[in-house]
Amino acid sequence: MNSKNLTPKASLKSIASYIPEKILSNKDFEQFIDTSDEWIVRRTGIKERRIAKDDETNSDLGTKAAIKAIQRAHLTPKDIDAIVVATLSPDYFTMPSTACKIAANLGLTNITAFDISAACSGFIYLLEVSKALVESGAKKNVLIVGSEKASSIMDYTDRSICILFGDGAGAGVVSLDTQNPIIDVHTASNGEFGELLMTKRSPKAKLCEPLAMKMKGNEVFKIAVNTLCNDVIELLNKNNIDSNQIDLFIPHQANLRIIKAVQEKLQLSDEKCVITVEKFGNTSAASIPMAMNEAYEEGRLKKGSLILLDAFGGGFTWGSALLQFGGENFTRF
Repeated sequence: MNSKNLTPKASLKSIASYIPEKILSNKDFEQFIDTSDEWIVRRTGIKERRIAKDDETNSDLGTKAAIKAIQRAHLTPKDIDAIVVATLSPDYFTMPSTACKIAANLGLTNITAFDISAACSGFIYLLEVSKALVESGAKKNVLIVGSEKASSIMDYTDRSICILFGDGAGAGVVSLDTQNPIIDVHTASNGEFGELLMTKRSPKAKLCEPLAMKMKGNEVFKIAVNTLCNDVIELLNKNNIDSNQIDLFIPHQANLRIIKAVQEKLQLSDEKCVITVEKFGNTSAASIPMAMNEAYEEGRLKKGSLILLDAFGGGFTWGSALLQFGGENFTRF
């Protein structure tokens, strides 16, 4: 694979995240639902997750990650000409979009801004959308944000799902580059399985009726493993890339058993696999950029690193991406 492209391609020029301070541990759950730390770790790999403050909105989380991502791309908010946000827990039910709120927080009042709904696959979808916008010439600098306040739609009496999710945000900037492209992105969906993982709301519900996430975990697990394994192998084969060429595998952080199943199928070492699920739980659309930022600030993700991403989420949606990171190496001031 030749990373020196004569024609500019879309590139991920920065990565950043925002992580709320409050920690909700497995031990905390033992105080109010019938579960245990041992059971949660054994089934999911999760030890703790972060929870946003009551007065901290989804767009607040996303804005904090966005500001850092713009700075790391050596840009100012005025350089951004589109904002696309992936989320399953928006500030408002239908409008305004979380992207519009983030744009306003950044002082941008004449800019393309919209949300997409692809659940845990959201960041992969963001890469595909931003790649198309930049390479078509429609936009120059696209801010992509995966942001979740999953706690706002969580039923904390439902022990099958409330233990899984946490809050957080991740962001990046996509611009043209001649050397470190977003090589390929694949996304897909199958709505026939939608009821296995959903935010339930009756068609006759009143507007004030609370929303709550529901999941049939065993069915989702089986489909996710098979789908992700097939998807990433197909993407690698299409681009004539062997798994041993991958510098980092950064999957959606939903369940350690799913991650390990795909990792084993690809025969990737632990050193090449980025895992943060034990610290943050499942942060849906924010999960991949949060994990990327973790690797970035640890010095594992560097300029030119060849990265493989994959995700599976409600809808069902899924996707995978191959890219070379286009940002400057992390420097801690």
